[in-house]
Amino acid sequence: MPIIDGQEQERQGVMETANLMVVSARTAPKSGGVDDILTAVVYGAEAEALATDMEKIAVERNIERWSQQAKEVRGSDVIVLIGVRGTKRYITNCGACGYKSCDEFDKVEKKLGQDFQGPTCIFKALDLGIAVCSAVKTASILNVDNRIFYRIGAAARRLNYMPEASIIMGIPLSAKGKNPYFDRASR
Repeated sequence: MPIIDGQEQERQGVMETANLMVVSARTAPKSGGVDDILTAVVYGAEAEALATDMEKIAVERNIERWSQQAKEVRGSDVIVLIGVRGTKRYITNCGACGYKSCDEFDKVEKKLGQDFQGPTCIFKALDLGIAVCSAVKTASILNVDNRIFYRIGAAARRLNYMPEASIIMGIPLSAKGKNPYFDRASR
């Protein structure tokens, strides 16, 4: 009778979960049925580059939490990135972006802020939130530890992992005996 190593099966299960999370993000409802969501799965050297950049940001901004989360990235099996083309408009003229009309929003220069590009259409930001929540719901159903990290997305944007995305969120995944993303002792 063959014996399959459990750790390898866990690693494969986490990767399959990441794939299913990307499907969940893609099929999540979108404003007006217009899909401006972008997804990627990151592991190996690219995940290490994320952690390294997060440590650089910690030094640049003198905020230790960036380094702490870099350690959590290193301890993860895989990272799911979900972004949005948030500088595109959804035609309603609602004004939530700070402009009187979608035409005015289109004409304004889109600028890189500290971490992301804006201004952002509120409907695109909502679409991103729905896609991210759909993805983490899938991970939760499959019992894979996860958490949504703003900082991973900021580093992914700096590394140009999703060139079309104006905003990116990162979701690290792992299968360990204790969820590493909600450890009060590490805070």
